[in-house]
Amino acid sequence: MTTTPSYVFLLSNGRSGSSLVQELLARHPDVGFISNIEDRFPQLPARVGRHNNELYRRVPQALTQKGRIRYAPSEGYRLLQRRVSPALVSSCRDLLAGDAEPWLAGRFRDLFTARREAQRKPLFIHKFTGWPRSGFISAALPGARFIHIVRDPRAVAASGLKTSWWSGWQGPAGLNFGALAPSYTAVWEESGRSFPVLAALSWKTVMDAFEAARGLVPADRWLDVRFEDLLADPGTQFKKMTEFAGLPEHPRFRAALAATTFEPGRVEAFRRDLDPASVAAMESCLSRELDYWGYR
Repeated sequence: MTTTPSYVFLLSNGRSGSSLVQELLARHPDVGFISNIEDRFPQLPARVGRHNNELYRRVPQALTQKGRIRYAPSEGYRLLQRRVSPALVSSCRDLLAGDAEPWLAGRFRDLFTARREAQRKPLFIHKFTGWPRSGFISAALPGARFIHIVRDPRAVAASGLKTSWWSGWQGPAGLNFGALAPSYTAVWEESGRSFPVLAALSWKTVMDAFEAARGLVPADRWLDVRFEDLLADPGTQFKKMTEFAGLPEHPRFRAALAATTFEPGRVEAFRRDLDPASVAAMESCLSRELDYWGYR
């Protein structure tokens, strides 16, 4: 690579392990990010986050874990909704380069530029789940790079069904990704309106957008990482990501990585959470994707 990026965006379908990646990369001393404090109080100026990295590295890891009051990197959806637009938060489709109207791209660029300058870090990292948004981001911040975290769709679907925010119980119309393609709606109907199948089709819908988005980004600005590979060999996968992001090796980052517990044994947990018939139905509609990503 000939240049070092100023921005790296972590992209993933929800429930794919991208939070673990974001929170570990944020422990590298050269990384800036939006914190959950900035997101909770979006009216605060960018300078409030100038010590995000130092504070985050000094807070005990027990106080950065989900499920409790904590301090950690954030996707910043409240902040983006207030300071940029709801388009970045709740669009019914992916955001493309053509959506980067001057006013919208300008607000997005201004928000991230102000925070990167306030934090004075060589690299600013941010995470988005759901639609990739890489077309829009590339138009607003030329040269940005993207790390796409992929997880077995059967595991994603099983995990999503257990959350409080999965909205598919209302049927396809309740999903946050717009209407299902007619062919996908037909698959859902043929499954007997199986909710696991609907969760799998939701994953498939977003991954269709990722496939299109990847084709529009130069190869040296896009990196795919399977979450299962990361769990099995975190050292190799994080080295791949830090090199892609232009981050030098650092003892503090190595220490944070060494202190993190990875659980490769949970890769097959979806088989315990779902009925075999539901797993088989999901595998039927995800056949191409399972083969492509090596999950067969």
